[in-house]
Amino acid sequence: MRQVWDAWGHVLTVWACAVPALVAVIVSMTRWRVRRGLAPDLALRYTAAEVGLLAGTLPWVWMILTPAEGEGSISAVPLRDLVATLTDSPSSAFVQIGANTLLFVPLGFFLPLRLPRFAGVLRMTSAGAAVSATLEISQYVFDLGRVSSVDDVLMNAAGAGLGALLARTHVTRRESGRSHSERMLLRLGWST
Repeated sequence: MRQVWDAWGHVLTVWACAVPALVAVIVSMTRWRVRRGLAPDLALRYTAAEVGLLAGTLPWVWMILTPAEGEGSISAVPLRDLVATLTDSPSSAFVQIGANTLLFVPLGFFLPLRLPRFAGVLRMTSAGAAVSATLEISQYVFDLGRVSSVDDVLMNAAGAGLGALLARTHVTRRESGRSHSERMLLRLGWST
């Protein structure tokens, strides 16, 4: 864990310091949207989803695209890096696998809440894979000294799918007390 803090402590500190500002942005943007005529529940949902998407994804993208010492390479054989990570120390494996899986959970959770057309575990897993592949290719193209790995894409995609599953569970719980017509209107972006 000390290695994680040494490498990424500055990003984590900036993110933690930004949380109060993010809450203020959610409050002010929600109020602005309500004044412009959007229903309060949708105004809060849209604003929280947008802020959550950016705040939950951009710091980790910053980490991914930060140059590292070493020579960049490509690991295109599926599961090779994952097996090597699992044979490493348990703490290193936990950090590597956990971080790569959790990295896109915010994307998978917040994007469907803001843009319902992305709802669905398969859609978000595919979107997560596409975004992750783009980032992994960028690491190699910009010669950032990192390993561009297909296993990172697989774990990131799994994280986006997990986020979509959590979003679906959240929406299902909220909608369980509503009538069928109210649920349909909300899916279309209309309030009741």
